[in-house]
Amino acid sequence: MIGGVLRVLSAGVAGVCRRKARHLYARLRWGRDLPALAAYFGTDKWGDHWYAQHYQMHFAGLRRRRLRVLEIGVGGYGDPRQGGESLRMWQAYFPNARIIGLDIADKRLHDEGRIRTVMGSQDDEALLQSLSRSEGPFDIVIDDGSHQNAHVIRSFRILFPLLADNGIYVVEDTQTAYWPEFGGAAPGNAVAPTSMNFLKGLADALNYREFPRAAGWQPDPLGQHIVAMHFFHNLVFVQKGQNDEPSNILDRR
Repeated sequence: MIGGVLRVLSAGVAGVCRRKARHLYARLRWGRDLPALAAYFGTDKWGDHWYAQHYQMHFAGLRRRRLRVLEIGVGGYGDPRQGGESLRMWQAYFPNARIIGLDIADKRLHDEGRIRTVMGSQDDEALLQSLSRSEGPFDIVIDDGSHQNAHVIRSFRILFPLLADNGIYVVEDTQTAYWPEFGGAAPGNAVAPTSMNFLKGLADALNYREFPRAAGWQPDPLGQHIVAMHFFHNLVFVQKGQNDEPSNILDRR
């Protein structure tokens, strides 16, 4: 009888240990597996969208650096208790990073550990400059904010020049570039002030050294500091650097 009880207790302890081991393994695996982290924390960057796989490809080599990360848009709309899922995901994925969330609503209930939230609009230049001075320069900026085309463009113009050298700027949900209610326009309208037209223009600016040069021509200052762009479905990465590689065809002076 006593032996049977001991065997049951032993099996129970072993089961607890196995569960703990599986949990520990999962945590270690999640640390490297951003889609798993996204699913665990419930962010729409995986499932509703398929962004986490692209983030992992770009950010894997940065995981353990002392980064400063700004995400525009905390989520949950006006409810102060809702949102924050992606902030917690970034905190778990980047164990040495400072994570800042900017939102038009008060999201201070999500402040914890290395996460701090700031209330304000993404098109407020004074606020963005002040935030960059106090918490930056940011190594990563992620625009998951209002998705209004005018806001996306204005935030980029303000924050990209303030980004750290070799920093990465990400724009999410670029589908709104085609939605009129967000200031978007049909894809055939190449002159409309949409986020995608703006970003496609930056892709041209990346190659500014190949442009024919009329009298008084000056390169786009943004283009002089863009060294790579990566376009995915509804997601764009822009990498900052010194874009001074000469033309490999001919000198167009």
